[in-house]
Amino acid sequence: MPTVLLVDDEAKIVQLGRDYLERAGFAVVTAADGLAAAAAFRSHRPDLIVLDLGLPGQDGLDVTREIRRQSNVPIIMLTARGEETDKLVGLELGADDYMVKPFSPKELVARVRAVLRRAESGPGRAAADVLRVGDLTLDIPRLRLTVGGRPVELTATEFHLLAALARQPGRIFTRAQLLDAVHGVAFESYERAIDSHIKNLRRKIEPDPRQPRLLLTVYGVGYKLSDA
Repeated sequence: MPTVLLVDDEAKIVQLGRDYLERAGFAVVTAADGLAAAAAFRSHRPDLIVLDLGLPGQDGLDVTREIRRQSNVPIIMLTARGEETDKLVGLELGADDYMVKPFSPKELVARVRAVLRRAESGPGRAAADVLRVGDLTLDIPRLRLTVGGRPVELTATEFHLLAALARQPGRIFTRAQLLDAVHGVAFESYERAIDSHIKNLRRKIEPDPRQPRLLLTVYGVGYKLSDA
């Protein structure tokens, strides 16, 4: 039974989320602030974290930073409408997905399932277990990346985004197509999240992220992985 850590200071959201997640077969641990969230993460080692950014005391961005120093556990952020800057910063810190409050608890369950599936195996798995493009080697079953023989830590979302590009190097993908490859369905309002994940990937795999030579932007269209 996968364990979900649900962190929010609004008791109604916590209760509703817990009810729906437990009915869907998840074990649920809850916390109401950032310090309690960090402690719960250390003691329970959840399979996924649903984390509100607007927490009292230590906010959700600080919690994300702390967790990412220790683990690549999947994180779904909860944000209020209009918190565009915090949302993008959260994605750049390594969050896998986000939902805007108020949200449907059924959508929360669907997103938790989708992110966990992605963390375990990923959508659209290719027949090959290993993909090689230039200096990049992606071990699909183990979600491991090496660049020139050097291991590079990626979140599950980053890995599957890179894998989607690596399966067809040179092909130009729109943001909607990359969302479809990663999430299994395109969410137009989430397309900007792709830009944040691409920025993270460039920081990790490019010699100079400011002048990328691997993950290329095709202006007005989307992205491609260089096949040169």
